[in-house]
Amino acid sequence: MSDTGPGSVGRAVRGQQPRMRWLGRVEYEPTWRGMQRFTEERDARTPDEIWFLEHPPVFTQGMNGKAEHLLAPGDIPVVAIDRGGQVTYHGPGQLVVYPMLDLRRLKLGIRDLVVALERAIARLAAAHDIVAAGRRDAPGVYVGQRKLASLGLRVRRGASFHGLALNVDMDLDPFRRINPCGYQGLEMTQLKDLGAAIGVRQAAEELAPLLCGELGIEWDGEWVGEE
Repeated sequence: MSDTGPGSVGRAVRGQQPRMRWLGRVEYEPTWRGMQRFTEERDARTPDEIWFLEHPPVFTQGMNGKAEHLLAPGDIPVVAIDRGGQVTYHGPGQLVVYPMLDLRRLKLGIRDLVVALERAIARLAAAHDIVAAGRRDAPGVYVGQRKLASLGLRVRRGASFHGLALNVDMDLDPFRRINPCGYQGLEMTQLKDLGAAIGVRQAAEELAPLLCGELGIEWDGEWVGEE
């Protein structure tokens, strides 16, 4: 069993590696429906999957989202979805990660998962000399008072879906059309503006092993569907 390091919050599951998928740029709604189907159809033997991708411009509004946080969406579509949290924005240049994990099998609570996601992003940022950290009062990863990554999760039948959005190299202007995650005046930031000159795919390559380490799960470094 691999040594996952002092920051990990789970236990490695022998013989049950996650399937890591790079999906590229994909439309939001069919991807969301795919997560729902996967979660509904999985059973105790189904390997976990973690999807890495980008979305075209879209605002997503959580189950308890308040309309007043949508200030001026304009021509960007708004999709009401089944995760927690308020409104956020997805667009090109942002790495979106959907961890579909059997939390009962991994012996993880929802707070454990949130902490693992936040720590993995903080470790990625640290590798580029950026000091970032999670906050207990407002899930996500921050650099000072600016938000670098947003989190929004759903757990159904003991398994997680939805996930995180890390701003890499994107147009941040659409965030000004909303109160991000329900916080008026919250300033967003991204890796590019903080000095990390990487693209979305490179960010995925760097984040994947860090995330597995924080979750305490084994991964052989291979991406499903790629040679």
